Amino acid sequence: NTSTSGVVLEDFDSQFSNRFYHSHLDSPANINSSSIAAAAALVARSLYILATGDMTVDLMTLNTIKVNVTLVEELIGCLLTCDPGLSCGIAKSFISPSNACPSHYVGVFQDSPSSTQFPSYADDTSRFIWNFLADRTSTLASNVSSCTVKCNNESEVCVGGEVEGGGRCVVSTTRYVPAYSTRLKFEDNAWHVLPANSSDPMGAADPVWTESYWNTISLRVYAVQSTTSDRLILLAGLAVTAASYLGVVVGRAYISKITKRD
Repeated sequence: NTSTSGVVLEDFDSQFSNRFYHSHLDSPANINSSSIAAAAALVARSLYILATGDMTVDLMTLNTIKVNVTLVEELIGCLLTCDPGLSCGIAKSFISPSNACPSHYVGVFQDSPSSTQFPSYADDTSRFIWNFLADRTSTLASNVSSCTVKCNNESEVCVGGEVEGGGRCVVSTTRYVPAYSTRLKFEDNAWHVLPANSSDPMGAADPVWTESYWNTISLRVYAVQSTTSDRLILLAGLAVTAASYLGVVVGRAYISKITKRD
C-alpha cells in the first residue's frame, strides 16, 4: 500500500515475548546474523518493487539485491559487544570513540535539542551510526574537500571528521534528528509538559516519564525506643528535678543560717 506512511519491523505480532530477555542468555552470541541479513534483503527488495511503480519488475535485477552477512556480523560486534566494540576498524574509520564499550543509554539533552550534525550530547554510538549511514547512502560531492565539522554546501555533510586527517564532504540525506516526546516542549531554557490533546490518539498514549534521580541516595534511620524506656527516662527526669529542687532548698537554708550567725 503506497499510502502507508511508515512501517515498523518486529519479530512478534502484537506483544513482545522473550523468555531470555535480560538474562545471561540474552547476549550477542544468540543473535542470528543470517536472519537480520534476510530481513534487510526483504526490505531492500520491497523498496525496489515500490520504486519501480507500475513497471514490470526485473527478477534478475531483484535477485541481485543481497546483503553482506559479513558486514552485519561486524556491525553486531561493533554495536553490541565490548570486544571489539567501538574500537573495531569500521567504527574507528569514522569516529574517535571515548570508550570501547558501546553505550545503549537513550541519552540526555544537556541544553536545547539540536538537529545539527554533531550536537554536544551525541554519544559514540549515535555518532558512529550517523557517519556509517551517511557514508553508505552518499554520493561524492562535486568539489571533493576535507572537513572536520561541516561542509560549505548545505546539501553536503562531513563524514569521518573526527579521525586524524579529517573527513570528506559527501552528498547525503542522512540527518541527526533529536527524538523526544511530542508532549514535551523546550521553551525559555526549560522543558514544559504539554497537556494531552484528546483529538490526537498518539499524543494521549505517548508516555511522558521522568529520569532517575542521579544524586547519591542517602537514608537516615531513627530508632524508636519502647514505652518502658520512655517511662524510665521520664521518672529519671522527675527524680533529677526533685533532687535539684531539694538541693536548692537545702542550700538556701544553709546559706541563710550561716549568714545569721555572722
